[in-house]
Amino acid sequence: MLNRLPVVLAILAATAVPLAAETEISVYGGWQTAPHSSVSGTRADGTSFDENIGWDGKSLDMPPYYGVRAMWWQPSNIGYGIEVTHSKFYAPVGEMPAGFSRLEFTDGQNIVTANVAKRWPGLWADRFTPYVGAGLGIAVPHVDVTENGNRTYGYQYTGPALRLTAGASYDLNDRWAAFGEYQFIVSDNEADLEGGGTLNTRLISNALNVGLSFRF
Repeated sequence: MLNRLPVVLAILAATAVPLAAETEISVYGGWQTAPHSSVSGTRADGTSFDENIGWDGKSLDMPPYYGVRAMWWQPSNIGYGIEVTHSKFYAPVGEMPAGFSRLEFTDGQNIVTANVAKRWPGLWADRFTPYVGAGLGIAVPHVDVTENGNRTYGYQYTGPALRLTAGASYDLNDRWAAFGEYQFIVSDNEADLEGGGTLNTRLISNALNVGLSFRF
């Protein structure tokens, strides 16, 4: 059932568009951290590995951390939308499993979700609008792994993802708004490695985002 939920939410988001009272496009950047997680699997020679990795996010290194979101707000101030986030995970050299010289998701741990959100327009001082949201979707990272000379380098669908968001926007005028928010993303990832190996990890991202929204 969990694997079907992103599809259901995507259909709901798509069918909501004709009824939408307001469309909002948002872009953001920010500071993304990547806490420890277990990395396990098998090498190309069939041996197994299991290590705890303290990931580096390096939000401002190229390519930087960023996200894009489209929301279709209903008269009830319930919104449906789609969001894409590009975050990064670097494994420190001293923490990688034996035989690994590179272990990164650095051209994107790309998360795509269908979202549902609730907002309270002008709740604070007539210009501040708090909101909360949640989304389900998929992880499509760029897997960059070198294990005993076997180089894995490319995009893969690796598993489901969950997004939770809470923030507030400030109206600059009737079209533009600035916003700040906290965002939590967790994804389960099962990647195929060159030579026949596998890699499994649950990646968690905590981010403080700032951005701009345009409404029409």
